Amino acid sequence: MRRRLVYFIATIITMGLGLASRHYGDRLPDWVSEHTGDALWAGMIYFGVRMVWHRHSAIWAVMISLLFCWMIEFSQLIQTPWLNELRSTLLGALILGHGFLVVDLIRYSAGILCVYMLDRYFPSNINHNHM
Repeated sequence: MRRRLVYFIATIITMGLGLASRHYGDRLPDWVSEHTGDALWAGMIYFGVRMVWHRHSAIWAVMISLLFCWMIEFSQLIQTPWLNELRSTLLGALILGHGFLVVDLIRYSAGILCVYMLDRYFPSNINHNHM
């Protein structure tokens, strides 16, 4: 149960940082505001996967997170009225995005890799079995 709580808190913190990077993007260096939102979104997905399926390996969570994020990005190639209407809402835009960009695939991969490294190496007590 403690592992789930840790991953829940990590998910919420990552979500907050991602939203802050969008809201305060004009106050950040251009490269930070341009890339961190997508990377943090993917990191949030990773922590969410770890929270729900905490008994699976971290590598499994990386693969599921990458698959999910990449599927969302490729879904942006589908332009149907009902899906575009959903994307025009705030929640739809945050989850589904708007337009396909190859660079987003790189951002997602980098974000997931970064949080995987945090999960794997810092703090190491999250992954011990006594929790």
